[in-house]
Amino acid sequence: MERGQTTGHVRIMLRVEGAVAAGAAIWAYALFGASWWLFSILIFLPDVGMLGYLMNRRVGAWIYNLTHTYSLPIIIAMLGGSSIWPFALIWVAHIGLDRVLGYGLKYTAGFKTTHLSGGV
Repeated sequence: MERGQTTGHVRIMLRVEGAVAAGAAIWAYALFGASWWLFSILIFLPDVGMLGYLMNRRVGAWIYNLTHTYSLPIIIAMLGGSSIWPFALIWVAHIGLDRVLGYGLKYTAGFKTTHLSGGV
């Protein structure tokens, strides 16, 4: 059984961490001088990962989590060079904003069952 809802100060810390990550990514994006039109168009692109739920909850959770963890955009930025950084920064900003809003990594129990919400 998958249970992992965070509560109390840990939940607050994870949301603050998301705010810091989003703020830092947006700040770095501004310093990079990339297009704000690009930012506004791509900020919701990671949510395409929700389409995995059309197959089933297990696949949906796996794909959603893959597109909503900081590891992938950071690794891609490190390997891809400076031309990919704006895309990675947008991706990190998206994930951070999701965390601030309480959208966490998904469990296979259902879309609303996350490490931050517990499915409440």
